[in-house]
Amino acid sequence: MSYLNDLYQEVILDHNRKPRNFRELEDANRKADGYNPLCGDKVTVYIRLEDDVVKDVSFKGSGCAISTASASLMTETLKGKTRSEIAALFKAFRSLVTGKSDATVKQAELGKLAVFHGVSEFPVRVKCATLAWHTLQAALENQQETVSTE
Repeated sequence: MSYLNDLYQEVILDHNRKPRNFRELEDANRKADGYNPLCGDKVTVYIRLEDDVVKDVSFKGSGCAISTASASLMTETLKGKTRSEIAALFKAFRSLVTGKSDATVKQAELGKLAVFHGVSEFPVRVKCATLAWHTLQAALENQQETVSTE
């Protein structure tokens, strides 16, 4: 199990050092800002939504390794997904990081996002891991106010 934890930590660190889809999406038709006052994490999520399907998604911002890696992995996972598929993923992800699910059961459903299973051991970090997801939800709903984890 120690090997797996090391591997998961390496994936998170890699996505923090080299976040995927870290850019402003010029042709986005949805956008939302999020803020985690506890950590100071800030994120803007950009989406190009067509016929209820995410055609492209990206993010910009600054934050801790967990926040940045979560946004990076989230954007990799969501391309081509429908709103209902995204809602199911977010529900499974939130259950995973809050410790309300068995990590092995959710791994098949979450894919690479399962690397965040260890977050449940540090409740203060749950807000870091879910900030991009809450911001994504706001973007999908075309919400204009900044999303806060407080």
